[in-house]
Amino acid sequence: MSIMKEFDKKANKKVSFPFILGSGSPRRSELLRKIISDFTVVISDAEELEFHSQGVIELVKENACLKATSVANDYPDSWVLGADTLVALGGRVLGKPKTMDDAFRMLRMLSGETHEVSTGLCLVNRSKNFQKVKVDTSKVTFKKLDYSAISNYFLDVNPLDKAGGYAIQTRPDLIIEDFHGSHSNVIGLPLELLVEWLTELEII
Repeated sequence: MSIMKEFDKKANKKVSFPFILGSGSPRRSELLRKIISDFTVVISDAEELEFHSQGVIELVKENACLKATSVANDYPDSWVLGADTLVALGGRVLGKPKTMDDAFRMLRMLSGETHEVSTGLCLVNRSKNFQKVKVDTSKVTFKKLDYSAISNYFLDVNPLDKAGGYAIQTRPDLIIEDFHGSHSNVIGLPLELLVEWLTELEII
């Protein structure tokens, strides 16, 4: 039995301490609500890094910590979770496209290829002098996509607020051939990892 199914059977989803999600992403809030019923959203004002000399994994870790610590400084008695998700193909980071042309370019680049989606999670509690970071990575393989296939996909999905220009939870049948790892991680919050971590810390 998966850890998520086991959790759904046993948990009441109440947290033992005040919990804050340091992200304005509605997708992350929706995912977090599956495991925690009572949390507050405080949008971080941290400026994200676009590059890290040690690669994508260190970049998502650093950005997650920037987000979490900027919020935790104002809420020292709360547990604060920061998250950052990036799409990478061969070490090249694909962020959120700025234009539709940019989004087309990204999906043509991902067409027929397997790329990685990594999410950094940083958990901070100032009053307990706690700060740790974890990363989860999933692999996603795209179908071969031509201009028409991408155009049809964009009729259902707005790519401009999504890393890599796509959303695995919306019409994956049009673009996704296969994936390995956490599905929720590709959306932006690896629930399996998070449940295990928060249970270990007796937060849930």
